[in-house]
Order: sequence, then structure tokens, then C-alpha cells
Amino acid sequence: MSGKKTENDRQLNRRALLGATAAGGGGLLAAPALAQGTATIEWKMVTSWPKNLPGPGVTAQRIVDQVSAMTGGRLRIRLYSAGELVPALEVFDAVASGTAQMAHTASFFWQGKIPASVFFTAIPFGLLPHEHISWIERGGGQALWDELYAPFGVKPVMAGNTGVQMGGWYKKDINSLDDLNGLKIRMPGLGGEVMRRLGATPVGLPPAELFQALQSGVLDATEFLGPWSDRAMGFQKVAKNYYSPGFHEPNGTGEALFNQVALEGLPEDLRAAVLEACRAENGRALAESDWENAGSLKLLQEEDGVEVKPYPDEVLEALRKTASAVLQEFAEKGPLSKRIYESHVAARARLAPWSDVAMRRFLSARDTGA
Repeated sequence: MSGKKTENDRQLNRRALLGATAAGGGGLLAAPALAQGTATIEWKMVTSWPKNLPGPGVTAQRIVDQVSAMTGGRLRIRLYSAGELVPALEVFDAVASGTAQMAHTASFFWQGKIPASVFFTAIPFGLLPHEHISWIERGGGQALWDELYAPFGVKPVMAGNTGVQMGGWYKKDINSLDDLNGLKIRMPGLGGEVMRRLGATPVGLPPAELFQALQSGVLDATEFLGPWSDRAMGFQKVAKNYYSPGFHEPNGTGEALFNQVALEGLPEDLRAAVLEACRAENGRALAESDWENAGSLKLLQEEDGVEVKPYPDEVLEALRKTASAVLQEFAEKGPLSKRIYESHVAARARLAPWSDVAMRRFLSARDTGA
């Protein structure tokens, strides 16, 4: 990924991206036509997901459909699944360069290039979905996210949520810390670094390659999302040990990326529609994921012979302590990283007591003896 764009680059991109094709014309659409709303604007959305993958793949398609409906077809977005236009883990670059005007993905995929990006999906032992949304919407998270991606000419927003994650699929039992030594596991984000420090070997792979890697032995274990998406990926056919909690991803925010020039070039009503379609998907996708995860968990246990197991207390304690050290070190990577870390810590400190009083105690009272 390149660094800051020159003003020349921005002007070239602006001319190219404002030239959205008019329906039936195939040529560049002049700015006056945009203002009058007399022609269809066509965009490309690239994603990091297999086509119609339950969870994020469904969300990406629904955003496309909602934008078309909300704009009366004036803005049409063609969705390209992972690998159709660009590889799954190159969608950020595609949007930054103008190859596509939009992407649907997850921010932790950019950890190697933009380390602080992981905070905008999830960090180990971090915020739950409702807490994360609160941080982004009310706690200053969005402004920091915008600042982080601004040098690349990219605007990020939340766009869907797969909810609380599971800990992952393991071919062998995890009974102690010794069982993590040499374990080849797919776990992106800072969770992977936590596992590495405890002796495991994190392996970075895009979602579409996970099943084959687990089946062939390239991986000994993998995490992905929750029961709904995981069952669709077929992991239960290869591994029968399904661990919780998902310490590494207590939240599953989907990320929509926009080329800043393309977004700003839209008429105001179309720009509002596409942003609102993403925002609406946060609640819709979270409700869907919770409902479908519950049903799929039952199927995994009753029909597929999967054993849902808790991480041993010894392992969880080591994960918690190591995660704390990883996050503290992360804060020293630079001024913006430190501000993002401190903002996230402050949000957790504010929200956790309320979650405890309002949710943990209620669930304990409600489900005691259930």
C-alpha cells in the first residue's frame, strides 16, 4: 500500500472517479448531469468474502440492494466477491487506487500495513458489539478511524456486525498451555499475536482458503466468525472441537470502505443514502447473526457431532495477561496508535460497569436454573 497521495494524484483520481458511467451510455458522466440526477451512477464494490457467505457476504449484497432501492436505481453498485476483481486481502488498495469505489471487508486485515486498524474490528478482551457501536458513534471512535485512513484517500464506516465470535475450531483438545505449542492456527488481528507469544504459529489466510487449509493440515485450528457462518464454511466436517469464548474478537464489525473522491462526488442525497444503508445494516446484521447463530449452534451439536468446549481457566488467564501486554506495547507504535488505544480503553472503562449491571447480572438472574 502506498503512502500519502500527491495533489496531482488526487486530481487525476477525482476526474476518473467522477466519471461514473451513465446507464446505456458507457461514457463519462459530466458533472452537471450528476447534479441534476438525470443518469444512473454505477459503482463497483469489492469484498473479502465468498459470494453470499452467511453473515458478511449476505450483508454486502444487502447493502448493494438497499442502495439501489433507496435511490430509485440512480446509484447502482455491482458487487464483486473475493477474487472476482481483486483478491480478498487487496480490497483496501483497490479502493485507495480507484479500481473500485467501495469495498466490504474487516479492518483487521490491514494490520500489517496500518497496525491500529485492528481496533475497528475487535481486539482481545475488548468491546462487545453494542459497546463498540457506542464507541464509534458517541465516543470519538469514528473521528480516529477517519484520521487513520485519511492518508490513503479512504473513508471507513461500520457496515454490519457478525456479533460475538467463537474461539475457533481445533482438531485436537486444548487441555493446557502446552497444547498451544507449535499449533498452526488462523487467527487475524492482535489475537494472533497473543497466540504466537504463547507458542502457537499464526497463519494468515483469506476466508475462502480456510476449509481446504484445515482439511489438508496446513492449519491445525482456525477461527472465523460464529456458528452460522462457520457451519456454512464446513469446518465441522474437519474438526469437532469448537472452543469459546472468542477472546480475540468479542465484536464483529464489518467495514465499508469508500474512495473519498468518489464519495464526495456523489450528489448529497445519494451520498446520504449509501451511508445510511451501511448504518442500518449494523442493527439488521447483528439481529440476523444472533438469531442464526443460535439455530446453527443447535445443529452443530445435535446433527454434526460438534463438541462446544470452554477454554481451560489456565489458558484463558494466560491469554488475558498476554493480551494486556500486547496492547500496552501497541500503544507505543506512534502518536495516533496511542490515541486510538487510549480512546478504546476509556470507552471500555465507561461502558463496562453499565454492561455488568444491566446485562451480566440480568442474564445470571434470568437463566439461573434454566
